[in-house]
Amino acid sequence: MQKEKEEYFEDVLKSSVCGSLKGGQYGEPLLEQAIPAPEECHTPRGKSLEAGEPKVPVEMDVLNPIHYSVSETPPFHLLLLFAFQQALLGVSMPLNMTLIVAELACAEQDDTIKKQVLSASMFTVGVSTFIMSTFGIRLPIFQGPSPMYLIPLLTMTNTPGWECTNVVPGTPAADNNTLVLSTFGNNTLTGPRDASFAKISELSGSLMLVGVIHYLIGATGLVGVIMRYIGPVTIVPTVALIGLHLYEVIAKFSQPSWLVAAVTAVVNLFFSIHMANKRTPIPMWTPSRGFHILWYPLHQMFSVLISVLVGWALSGILTASGYFSDDKTSNEYLARTDTKGDIIAQAGFFEMPYPGKFGGYSYSIACFTTFLIATLMSVLDSVGDYSACARAARVAHPPKFAFNRGIAVEGLATIMAGSLGCCHSTVSYGGNIGAISITGVASRRVFQLCGGLYVLAATIGKVGALFIAIPVPVLGGSNIVLTGLLIGVLLSYLENISLRSTRNLAIIGIAFVLGMVMPYWIKNNTDRVKTGSEQLDMVIVVLLSNPSFVGGFFAFFMDNTAPGTLRERGLEQQLKELEGQADDTLPRQKDEFRDGREIYRLPFIPKAFRRSRIAKLIPLFDHSY
Repeated sequence: MQKEKEEYFEDVLKSSVCGSLKGGQYGEPLLEQAIPAPEECHTPRGKSLEAGEPKVPVEMDVLNPIHYSVSETPPFHLLLLFAFQQALLGVSMPLNMTLIVAELACAEQDDTIKKQVLSASMFTVGVSTFIMSTFGIRLPIFQGPSPMYLIPLLTMTNTPGWECTNVVPGTPAADNNTLVLSTFGNNTLTGPRDASFAKISELSGSLMLVGVIHYLIGATGLVGVIMRYIGPVTIVPTVALIGLHLYEVIAKFSQPSWLVAAVTAVVNLFFSIHMANKRTPIPMWTPSRGFHILWYPLHQMFSVLISVLVGWALSGILTASGYFSDDKTSNEYLARTDTKGDIIAQAGFFEMPYPGKFGGYSYSIACFTTFLIATLMSVLDSVGDYSACARAARVAHPPKFAFNRGIAVEGLATIMAGSLGCCHSTVSYGGNIGAISITGVASRRVFQLCGGLYVLAATIGKVGALFIAIPVPVLGGSNIVLTGLLIGVLLSYLENISLRSTRNLAIIGIAFVLGMVMPYWIKNNTDRVKTGSEQLDMVIVVLLSNPSFVGGFFAFFMDNTAPGTLRERGLEQQLKELEGQADDTLPRQKDEFRDGREIYRLPFIPKAFRRSRIAKLIPLFDHSY
């Protein structure tokens, strides 16, 4: 049996070079590469190629390789590394959102509140990622703090009624018992932490109400209806503008050391792109074959993790050599590795988020309105990411029930985020989808374990401190590549529309321009928005400051009002895929889909229930089988 298995893996190894073997008997990855086939690829094991003997043609796959498909499970040691690699990609946003929430709640100097908010944020990220990949869309999707909430939260810091409290002269600002004059609390004297808790409570209560609406959008099947009117012409500029707008965040991360950021990005590109058709030689020994070399695409599957480690090591070398300034006011100080050396040592062992940790919940029209707009944009963002993830993982387009269930799960995660005091929703992350395109690892098990790592990081302080210790420019360099890949994957979604149509080109181009121009204008002309209502002014400013909303709304309006056929708009194929009807007339590349519609089904739902009248009223299940 052992010899048979070793011979089988020898064929698997040969197929990874020749690109022909299908199916897996021992759970090994199926490797396909567009590389020249050596002569041994045409010869059965144990035989030599006789002179004049015809060679067997080998069909090569020119698509990006998928080493582990959505339904496959990598070996545990690789699974753990894959999950840690994906976890590193999304760690920057929880940290950013925590700092923004702390600034809005006037708790910038309160480390206790910041740790609690960060713990709640990472706990929500972990739970929502696990639920999404298991019960939601069931694609390899990472759920993180929604970037759509960045602009509302930043805008609210300058909104009347949300200014930070003025400390009463003669008292220490860091003391929890210090009396402050709270404009948020109707100019009453109160403790600074009490004032911060009051703001977090108002944000949390408003977010929970928005989460209910978010859930109903998916649970009622409204997403499936919306997708009939939202095609590639709308989705591409809406989601791509988010990636383009993140240039400020990427530049901010990279600025402490552009050298470290550039090296991190270059190493990532080198291993994932330039070395994509190569194999890593791994020395191995087995009783039957003895010492031999196993050729495996290890460098490609771990290109992101390798680049992070290389960038981290470079930061350590430059720090030890005195290259970076040790002045805490210098921007280079953020690139040093010794500034966070005591974080792991000082971190606590256990920190459990729970509902009501910041007190009761309140509500305000201003918070609810701004959060609602951000949530609606998050829904559109997630819809685009679901489609992009399906393309990156090379699976069939998500059907209606999968879209509905994914958005419903995001709504439940939003309610949970509000109850824990995160002050932001969660949404699917494009950077992690870009990593799937680079590494070829699309297993949902990776993201389930990734969610578990975030829960550990939230509840065990030592684990969370490890993520926080990553130098800032290393994250910037990683995001340069991954954000760019997300935009590239989204642009490939345009292949379904007619690019010869002046109508389509004009709508998409103008949507990009408006999405970049309008936020710039409103940023420098905020005082010109005067309707007589402060809350309405704030809503208008938030909307016009959001590039995704501006570009997406324009594209949506024009795409549904300007004359154009369904085929021209790219909706004909999308509507058929939503209904689970494949269009065999379209030319498709060999093995384009690694998995079909079945990966979106919940396997534990009994067949009798799926076909019942009750189940047919619930737009979250597949009733076609």
